[in-house]
This record gives sequence, structure tokens and C-alpha cells, in this order.
Amino acid sequence: MRTGIGVDSHRFAPGRRLILGGVEIPYEQGLAGHSDADVLAHAITDALLGAAGMGDIGQLFPDTDPRWEGADSLALLHDVVARVRDAGYAIEHVDATVMMERPKLAPHRDAIGAALAEVLGSSVNVKATTGEGMGFVGRGEGVAALAVATLA
Repeated sequence: MRTGIGVDSHRFAPGRRLILGGVEIPYEQGLAGHSDADVLAHAITDALLGAAGMGDIGQLFPDTDPRWEGADSLALLHDVVARVRDAGYAIEHVDATVMMERPKLAPHRDAIGAALAEVLGSSVNVKATTGEGMGFVGRGEGVAALAVATLA
């Protein structure tokens, strides 16, 4: 068994879509980033890469490479899942937490979990919390995500 941790954060930006776990969440702004800025998919991607000892998302899909501009982060996650499996690992479980004040994640949790489970081919648990008014999350300036992946 191997375990990896992934963390990501992006600030809010007007004129962008808010994508979390591959699901578009209706909101007045999205997240700034080179790709679609899906912090949840990015954190899970890094957790898988960490558990497999395969580097990190920035090494595989650098934001300096124009090929990844506007990239679908779920497609990038799908690529990493294939790499992890090709290296001989099975994804046992992923646990992830999204940290944001608003919008509320609860109405979208099932859709996000289903989208991620389809790509991962394993169980996934998605949780949400707020910053209780503290820090950039608490001030509503952006979103952060933390993920733990277990491989066998």
C-alpha cells in the first residue's frame, strides 16, 4: 500500500467558469489558472502522482506549456490514472476536501463524486469545509483542495 497527498489552490477570477471535480458549479466567477483551474482534480492528480512516486502535476503539465492552456483537468486526471495503472498500481480510494466559503458544495457533491469515480475507477469521498472567515478561503478570495490517495 502507498499513500500520497495533493494540495492545490486558486483565486477567484471574473469571466471564468467554476469547475470542481469536473463539474461546472453555477457561480458569479470561476478560478484563475492556466487550465480550467479545477483545484479538486489538481489535488487528486498530485495525490496519485505522489503515491506512485511519479512527481507532480507541474512536471507533467507545466503552466508554461501552451498545450495545457484551458485544459480540461478531468482529462489530465484521466491521463495520470492511466500512468499510475501502467506503473502497476491499483487505485484503492481517494479522500478529498474542498475548502471554500461559497458557493455551497453540498448540492453538487453527488455529481462531483460520480464524475471523479468514473475517471478513477475507485471509491472517492468528497467533503467540503469553509475557512470560518479566516485566510484567503475565509475571505472568499479563492478555493483550496486537499486529497489523499491510497494505491495498492
